[in-house]
Amino acid sequence: MIQNDPKDVKHVTCIGAGPIGGGWAAYFLSRGYRVTSYLHDASEITALESLMQTAWISLQEIGLEPGASMDHFSWTTDLADAVSGAEFIQESIPEVLELKQSLYQTLGELVDPSVVIASSTSGMSMTDIQAKCATPERTVVAHPFNPPYLLPLVEMIGGNNTSSDCVEWTRQFFLAAGKSPLVMNKEISGFIATRLQEAIWREALHMVANGEATVEQIDQAVVNGPGPRWALMGPCEIFHVGGGEGGMAYCLDQFGPALKLPWTRLEAPELTQELRDAMIDGCTDMTHGQNFNSLSQKMNAGLVEIAKIKKQQIGDTDS
Repeated sequence: MIQNDPKDVKHVTCIGAGPIGGGWAAYFLSRGYRVTSYLHDASEITALESLMQTAWISLQEIGLEPGASMDHFSWTTDLADAVSGAEFIQESIPEVLELKQSLYQTLGELVDPSVVIASSTSGMSMTDIQAKCATPERTVVAHPFNPPYLLPLVEMIGGNNTSSDCVEWTRQFFLAAGKSPLVMNKEISGFIATRLQEAIWREALHMVANGEATVEQIDQAVVNGPGPRWALMGPCEIFHVGGGEGGMAYCLDQFGPALKLPWTRLEAPELTQELRDAMIDGCTDMTHGQNFNSLSQKMNAGLVEIAKIKKQQIGDTDS
């Protein structure tokens, strides 16, 4: 049974030092939490600290919580030490079911049963992950969008043996932590946002494979078309607005028949060597040889500005 108030959490443990685990660590620090990261190997610390320093630049631009500091960060390669005193645990290890099941089996023995353990998994079900855990009732999926320190979405769902109290407690925790938690109706592969993203990705691959569009043309179409709208409204609301006074009803009645037209292929194309090379060459040409750091900085700078605008809109609505 979870005892503490989610608003009273002070110490978070992040398990995993990759882009997601490191991004979570930086985000929690920016919200004023004390953070301990568990590293599988001490050699991971250099990359982790570099990622967190990059994230901190953007987080400072958005605005830190009072008392937030990188000095509140610690790390260890001892799992028992990492989870000692933790009031919430965010797991972000590689997407290998056997690894996750083994970890949750160990955490079930190490961690106080009142502490929630959340997984950043991007596609696995918590029912599978918690299968060997002695205390599955406090385990839940909390899937962020990358980078987790800038994008507010957290898709949540419990497994068959997760308690409803755990899901609600975790939702309240993420609200207190400044996130936008979305509790799903049921476990589905890929959750919601990733499945929508994959639908666009499959269509992009088909168009490149069939010579209908280049990588650059596809990205140009999204960035200068639906992309800016998606930053403010979802596709359903956009269609509702697009129908004018008639709203969604107008759009469905007017454009519904077009849904039967063979515009999309839906199934993924065969990833041939030719298609693979075309995608890689297209990205290289489009980015003019920029490296990961410069591209990340470009994306982060834009996301910071969008976050500021949305924050201002919320403030205007409240006033």
